[in-house]
Amino acid sequence: MRLAEVAVALMLWAAPAAALEVEAERVFGAADGDEISVLSTTDLAAIAPVLEDFVQGNPGRKVRYLQAASTEIDAAIRHEDARFDLVISSAMDLQMKLANDGFARSVAPAAERLPPWARWRDMLWGIALEPVVTLASRQALRGLPLPRTRRDLIAVLRENPGRFQGRVATYDPEESGVGYFLVAQDDQVSDGFWRLAEVMGRLDAQLYCCSEEMIGELRAGRIAIAYNVVASYAARFRPDDPDLVQLAFDDYTFAILRSALVPVDAPDPEGATLLLSHLLSDTSQRTFATGAGVALVPGTGPPPSPHLRPIRLDAGLLVYHDRLRRAGLLAEWQGAMIQP
Repeated sequence: MRLAEVAVALMLWAAPAAALEVEAERVFGAADGDEISVLSTTDLAAIAPVLEDFVQGNPGRKVRYLQAASTEIDAAIRHEDARFDLVISSAMDLQMKLANDGFARSVAPAAERLPPWARWRDMLWGIALEPVVTLASRQALRGLPLPRTRRDLIAVLRENPGRFQGRVATYDPEESGVGYFLVAQDDQVSDGFWRLAEVMGRLDAQLYCCSEEMIGELRAGRIAIAYNVVASYAARFRPDDPDLVQLAFDDYTFAILRSALVPVDAPDPEGATLLLSHLLSDTSQRTFATGAGVALVPGTGPPPSPHLRPIRLDAGLLVYHDRLRRAGLLAEWQGAMIQP
């Protein structure tokens, strides 16, 4: 009977792993500890100190951490019967849809100081505030004024096409859940966003899956400007790379919530809740705030700038997955990117 149970457990673990395109994987803690499995978009290097701190404080536990893209994570939970204890993603709309569609269970972590707008019911929990910025190469901008708004950026790009042809980057909203979400947010907030998109399209903008890839291309000199990059990824490189300059625009700077949920079929919901409480602790929040440059929980890091626009966790996020709206938004994006 025990052998049969082991076989079933292995099948449950192997099935989602085979379907998922895993970007990174690591186990934290003792090999014989009770396992908490985490599926997340968060870069392994960014969250590792928090998970190491958790297993040190809970020696009977280990954490198996898998990193994947937001759309991969959504598909794994929604369609592929993947079994994980905790799911973390920066694609707020995809997380909200999972929770609203019945894929998340109610839990009660220690979250007394979490702002009310950073949680949805007892199912979806913000764990970090992530400003979205523009990164540029100082060398590429040599002799040009640093853009302070999107209008300034449009002017710099229009007036210097030879310098920026093929060297502007942003997310691919057709492949990246976060990329689509940010295009939808820009569309909602800024009348001038589509002028910027058209300028990027005329310059043969390069499209990427994730912030880390854009930063790598920028540091290698293959691109000059990366629009809509998650600031915490850039924080790891900027101190050691004087060529990188971060632009947090004065017209508005979005801040997305990296959010977590416990799936309804989580093998260990108690362990997941314990880990979630640790992620929401002041100690972990200080670590997250150091990377992001802003605190989600007041008093754990730098306060937000007056230009920061945190995006709330609420049911309004569901509108971005209306099929007609999504199709229209992506058609407009394609029209901006592909021009005669």
